[in-house]
Amino acid sequence: MARKVLVLGEARDGQLRNVSFEAIAAAKTVAEGGEVVGVLIGESVSSLGNDLYQYGADKVVAVEDAKLAQYTPDGFSQALMAVIEQESPEGIIFGHTSLGKDLAPKIASKLGSGLISDAVAVEEAGGNLVFTRPIYSGKAFEKKIVTDGLVFATVRPNNIAPLEKDSGKSGEVSTVSAEIKDLRTIIKDVVRKATEGVDLSEAKVVVAGGRGVKSEEGFEPLKELADVLGGAVGASRGACDADYCDYSLQIGQTGKVVTPDLYIAAGISGAIQHLAGMSNSKVIVAINKDPEANIFKVADYGIVGDLFEVVPMLTEEFKKLKVNA
Repeated sequence: MARKVLVLGEARDGQLRNVSFEAIAAAKTVAEGGEVVGVLIGESVSSLGNDLYQYGADKVVAVEDAKLAQYTPDGFSQALMAVIEQESPEGIIFGHTSLGKDLAPKIASKLGSGLISDAVAVEEAGGNLVFTRPIYSGKAFEKKIVTDGLVFATVRPNNIAPLEKDSGKSGEVSTVSAEIKDLRTIIKDVVRKATEGVDLSEAKVVVAGGRGVKSEEGFEPLKELADVLGGAVGASRGACDADYCDYSLQIGQTGKVVTPDLYIAAGISGAIQHLAGMSNSKVIVAINKDPEANIFKVADYGIVGDLFEVVPMLTEEFKKLKVNA
């Protein structure tokens, strides 16, 4: 069954987040040969349209308004509802990001539809679209199908591979008119605590530290290793509680959920709350002085040793590999 599917292109600092392109790939599966429509919402976002085309969108529409310069639930929902009214889609795909987790339930409620959240895979099987999503903090997975009505889902970053980019592709971005009014929230200023560089939730490599780093300065070797690998730095709640780093770096049940290709855990014991945020990483490397640490139970590779000795050694070896590559 061919479907028209909307994909929300999520922009940050003038660029589309990678999860937008992953959502297009998921939408292609959901569309089953139908049209995939990229949606851009913001103050001035039409220039990002070609990026959506190059990753597989068949059409791109934009809602632009000064009141949409910063995300607000009311503003973005009004804009998106105007697009939905015009396009009449049979499917909608968001990234399972802070924005997506906030906006998707609001839109689903307005439409009276179901919502499959945090999907890590989507496939066609037996005439049904089957979505896979983690449950019980990643200890198990469930498969869900939509039996009737709108197919609405959010997809977890770093799980569905984007389509190959076609740099030569471009297209027109049509404008949808929407009256943005009665906003209950007005963003006056945004102060970012997140670290510069690679977005933690979308990083292909994450180097995370726990209480074992012992201090704020103890994170420096981890930052150096992350820089060499082109990755991001994360932390356990214990490290954040001890004021070794900002809570924006926290990974776990009450922090961010990450699924990088490589997760290096240094000085992290492996509490169940932390594992909930990283256990689905493709490859996990654990570094800990305690050979009985719980983190080794989920690790693909384990190094029993002092992180302050092991991490600099790894950094030097990776530098050599990069030079010889």
